[in-house]
Formats: sequence, structure tokens, C-alpha cells
Amino acid sequence: MPAIGAWREHLPYGSTMDVTASANKVYAATLYSLYSVDLKTNEVERISKVAGLNETGISTIKYDALSGKLIIAYTNSNIDVIDEKGIHNIPDIKRRNIAGDKTIYHIYVAGSFAYLSTGIGIIVVDIDRFEIKDSWFIGNGGALVKTYMVTKDNAHYYAATVQGLKRTSINTSNPADFQQWQMVSGSNGLHADTAKGVITVQNKTIALIRDSLFVVNGNSWSLFYADGWKITSINTTENKITLCESKQGNARVVVLNSDGSVAQTLQQASVPSPKNAIVQNVSYWVADLYKGLVHITGSTTENYQPNAPENIVLGEMTAYNNVLYATAGAVNNAWNYQYNGGGVYQLKEGWWSAYNRYGSNVLDSVLDIIAVAVDPRDETLWAASYGGGLVHIRGANQYTIYKQSSPIGPTIGDPTSYRVAGLAFDADNNLWISNYGALNEVVVLKADGSWKTLDVPFLLNENATAQIVIDDANQKWINSPKGNGLLVYNHGASIDDVSDDRWRLYRVGRGSGNLPSNDVQAIAKDKSGFIWVGTSDGIGVIQCPELAFQGCEAVLPVAVNSGFANYLFKGEIVQAIAVDGADRKWIGTRNGVWLISPDGDRVIYHFTQDNSPLLNNDVRHIAINGVTGEVFFATTQGLISFKSTATEGGETHENVMVYPNPVPPGFNGTIGIKGLAANSFVKITELNGRLVYQTKALGGQAVWDGRDYTGRKIASGVFLVLVTDEGKQQRTAGKIVFISQ
Repeated sequence: MPAIGAWREHLPYGSTMDVTASANKVYAATLYSLYSVDLKTNEVERISKVAGLNETGISTIKYDALSGKLIIAYTNSNIDVIDEKGIHNIPDIKRRNIAGDKTIYHIYVAGSFAYLSTGIGIIVVDIDRFEIKDSWFIGNGGALVKTYMVTKDNAHYYAATVQGLKRTSINTSNPADFQQWQMVSGSNGLHADTAKGVITVQNKTIALIRDSLFVVNGNSWSLFYADGWKITSINTTENKITLCESKQGNARVVVLNSDGSVAQTLQQASVPSPKNAIVQNVSYWVADLYKGLVHITGSTTENYQPNAPENIVLGEMTAYNNVLYATAGAVNNAWNYQYNGGGVYQLKEGWWSAYNRYGSNVLDSVLDIIAVAVDPRDETLWAASYGGGLVHIRGANQYTIYKQSSPIGPTIGDPTSYRVAGLAFDADNNLWISNYGALNEVVVLKADGSWKTLDVPFLLNENATAQIVIDDANQKWINSPKGNGLLVYNHGASIDDVSDDRWRLYRVGRGSGNLPSNDVQAIAKDKSGFIWVGTSDGIGVIQCPELAFQGCEAVLPVAVNSGFANYLFKGEIVQAIAVDGADRKWIGTRNGVWLISPDGDRVIYHFTQDNSPLLNNDVRHIAINGVTGEVFFATTQGLISFKSTATEGGETHENVMVYPNPVPPGFNGTIGIKGLAANSFVKITELNGRLVYQTKALGGQAVWDGRDYTGRKIASGVFLVLVTDEGKQQRTAGKIVFISQ
């Protein structure tokens, strides 16, 4: 169980794009993070922002055996260097105001310097001092030039650039002067074309041009290797050359000896889409787009990748009965589909699985799943595909799709698209469905299996309906994107009898609903039954939803000393709202995530990518596992979770658990007491009854920092946990053991 206050990332690790190795470990980079494999134990270790990295999104990596340093280049040009003393950040390139492509494509290390091939030229980094030493802009006329790789031999530095292969003497006093660089391509046997790579192996300098390798002898170049395949990457380790190749949908890795002869060919069955490869102790490690990190020794193939979702989570999430369901799909700001086939990811008992087109051909046409709902009758899953209709998931390869020949209607103007954008079960087990863009924007699959379609009595831009929340009066609150506002619907005595139906559209302005903006982004119901509405200009709270049709309007909360001007989240785009077991609100924006008090009058946390492991400030969706208190944040750079202090409380104390218990020596974290009745009072006493500390549970969990009411650290011993619920019934819930040094 993660400790209170701990973070866990849930990044995809199945798609790798770079690999490097030390004597003891092999490192694989993904688009989002990296991991290592211990060569002695085969243990796989995740290395991410949670472990102390400064960014998410990796461009390339390189381990330097001489210095014992792992260099990590990120897609935003930031750099981390890991050594035995920790992680050292070099943010200079990221911060430098240069118009151009600062992407780092390759890292070459010689001595204490790392030569970074970037979209603007060559950046030289002192990896001992952790600082930028020099910048070489060697394009024609001194312009910026995309540089793919750098190497050097005993006489020259070589740079493979989009303009061709260039070189300068290693004795040049000022290699930053473009005039000191000679264009090599186009003469002496070398094609005049883009150079995609250059390496040095066994004192031979070899260049990659037009999918052929050329070797230099003095000033003359001759063909070293060509096989008619497209070479997508070139690398050298242990005096071998590794080439990743593709041809007419096929892919492979070719390993060359230093004389150009073929030492090994790794076929597509093992490496369907190789991105880079290295040789390590007469075996091969391949970073593959689909297989993760592949280790090949003789006829044996092993795949290494941490358990994780297949891709990042961009859509809505829900937690039900200690299981998280997360959707991969998303729409853009214009509510257009994105052809995302990731489907639904499930986290159950610590293990990720997926329901999508990659695991079942039945789902080939089901793209952009953006919302899910769990059926309370049997815990099967219903998924909303924005274009592919409604999907009932009863288990692996057990799917039913509703679009053609069903009440799910096509989009007006796009008749092959069946856009489902929101789902929710009501108190009577009816499934309410937002059918975005259809003639009837709301559809109901009733508990008895029959259907009902509803026509919203307002003129809505694009007939847009999305997220649905059911209130305590069984009324349906429906987000209408594209600046329409917020719908509320009461079907009266019967869903089928529309004569007593009531609809209302909440919009900006007194008398019209008093929302802070018509651009509604998120809605949620709190423990008091209030409807919280997140918009592109802050938050409104509907505190009397049962009186929605009697004139109830939104209240705009004021947060004192919160950093917001005037009203709560004024000026912020509120993209996500989730309510925890203590009725506190987690708010996701494009500037991080906030935890605010139940009434919204106080900020408890504000997490950003700069002050926490949060992967990105653009937080799209939030879900809370009420059993554990773990809060999940779906950001544009991946999914991450935080173990919060609140859980869902029950009516009685059930399976009360204290953790950690015993409390180990030197522990400075937070102690959790979970499984309590909602909002219980908790006392910590000595065995003789003397009070040490007391607090109130946050939902179903109380937390304690291990200090008494004067702030002193608790000494070694055994302490009682006494719990009083709201009915004033007190009982001993457990014991806590503290162990001294």
C-alpha cells in the first residue's frame, strides 16, 4: 500500500525508442520516461519524475562508462545527468531563447564532454561541471542547421547534418566558427545529400547517407555497407555496428562487424518495429516500438517492460469497488475525434489490462473512447466511443456495440459517426447516454432493457451533450459543450411519459443560471448534494439542485487568501472536478491541480509540475479511489496518482487498519487509520488512558504525524486507537506500536 503523501506514476512502458547500457544495467527510454533492467537480478526499475527526474518526455539517452553517468535529454531540451551522487539538472538549453528546433537527437560523449546533436547545431556540455561549455552553429553562412549525430576520430570532429556531412580538425581553436567546418559530402566518393548518421568504430569513421554506409580512408570515401533496406538508426557498441532497418512493412536489426561483414540479423518476429539497438556481452538489446525492451541471446528472446497502461490516459476515469477504469480517448477543443484506438485501461489489484482494438478485432471501428460507466448490477462496463457508438464490455472479448440498428443516432452532417460523449447510471439503474450531435441528443437504456430517445427543447450548437451527473433527486445534469451551458432534466413520474418532463438550461447571468461562463468543462456532485460546475472562467456551485426549476441559481464562491482574484478560480479553465471522502474538491486546470476545502473557501494543496512529481500542469481529468484515498490525475503527459489523506467512510467501522504498523525507527511520514465510519473522532492514548492526540477522520480515514498535542515526537511503546462515531459510540479500534532506534 502506498504511503500517505506518496506519488505513483502510471506511464506507458511498452513502447521504447532508445537503449543504452552500463556494465550492470540496461536502460530503455520511452516517449514519457525510462526504466532499467539489472543484468544480475533481472529486476526492472522505473525511473520517472516520482524518482526525481525533472521532466516527462524523453528524446534520447546515453550512458558514459568512463564517468559512470547516464545522460537524459528531454523533448523540451532539458537535460538530467544521473550519477552515484544523484540527479543533476542542466536546464540551460530549455531556457535559452533561441528561435528554432532545440530537439536533442543524439548524444556523443568523449572525455568529460557530451556533444549534443540538436536541431540548431551542436551543444557541448561539461558533464563534470554540469554546465554548457559551448555552442557550435555550423550551418552554411553560420546559420542554424539540424544536426543528427556527432563523432570524432584522431584527426577530426564529424557532424551529420541536413546539409550533409561536415568536419573540422580536433585542433581547431574555435570550432564554434562555422568557417572552420568543411563540407565533406559531394566529393571524394561521398554523395551530396543529407547525412543521417556518423559513428567511429575501431578507428574507422563511417557515415550514413542515402541508406548506405561509407567509410573514410584519408580524404577518400568508399562504400562500407548497403543492402537495399532503409536504415532508420545507427549505433555502435563493443566494436559492433547496429542498424535498425525497414522495407515494405518489414523491419529488422542488422549487426555488423567492424569490417562491414554481417554478424547477426534479428528478424521481425522478435523485433517488429526496432528503434535502436546495442550489443552487450555477446547478446543484443533492442528498443522496440511495440515490444518494449527486447533481449536476444542466441535463440532466446525476453521482453522487459513494467506493468503499465498501453498508452497515456486522456479521457474520463472512474473508480468503482477499488478498481480504476481509465479511457485513452480524447477530443480536441473543437470536439473533433482524434482516431485514438487505446480504448479502456483497467487497474485492478495492482495490475493493468486493456479493452481495445489491439486485443480484439471486434473493436476495430471503436475509436476515441472518452467516458465509462460501471453497471451497479453486475459491475460490467459501458464505454462511450466518440464516433463508434456505445460499447458494453462484459469481459475480455465479450463486447456488444450499439450504433447502426440501435437508438444511438448518427451525427447530423456526419452520418457514419455515432458519437457517445457521456454516460451515467441513475438510482433506478437506467443508463443515461449523451449522443453528441445526433437528432435526439439524450438516450436512455432503461433497466428493463428498453430504450427511450429524448430531444432537448433548446437550440444547442452542434446538438452538443457530454458529461452526465445524477443528483440526489435523480435529476440529470448534462454538460453541453461548444458554449451552450449546462442542462438539467427531470423526467417526472415516468421516463416514457414526456408530458411532465422539465428541462432547464443554465447559462451566464442572473436569471439565466448565473454560471461564471457558458463554456462548461466539468461537473461533479459533492457530499451535500451540491452541483459543482467548472467552466473556462472559474467555478459555480448550485446549492439547491432540487429547486432547479423553481429559480435556483449558481453561487460563485469566494476563496480568501487563495491567490484568485475575486471569485474561486476566476480566470482559470477548470477542466476537472472530483470530490473525496472528506467532501474536499480536487480541481484540475491548465496550471496544475488544487485541493480545496469542502466549501471552497480555502486552498489546501496546489500541485504543479515544478513543485511536485505532477507530470504536466495540463490536468484533464481526476478520479478518486474512495477505498484507498488514491487520487488519479490524467495529464497531457500521462497518468499519475497521489495517496491522499481522505477515504470514503461507511456507516460503521469496518476492517479498521493502521499503517504503517509497527512504526519503524526514524519514520517521519504520516500514519493512516482507515476503515472508519464517516467523520469519526479518533483519540490516541497510552495504555493507561492518558490522551496523546486527537483528530477527526477525513471521510473514512484519520491521519497522524506521530507527535503528541505539544508537537513532541512519540517515544517507543504501544498506543491505543479509540474511535467515536457520529452516534457517540466509542470503541477500541486498534493499537499502534512505535519502535525506537
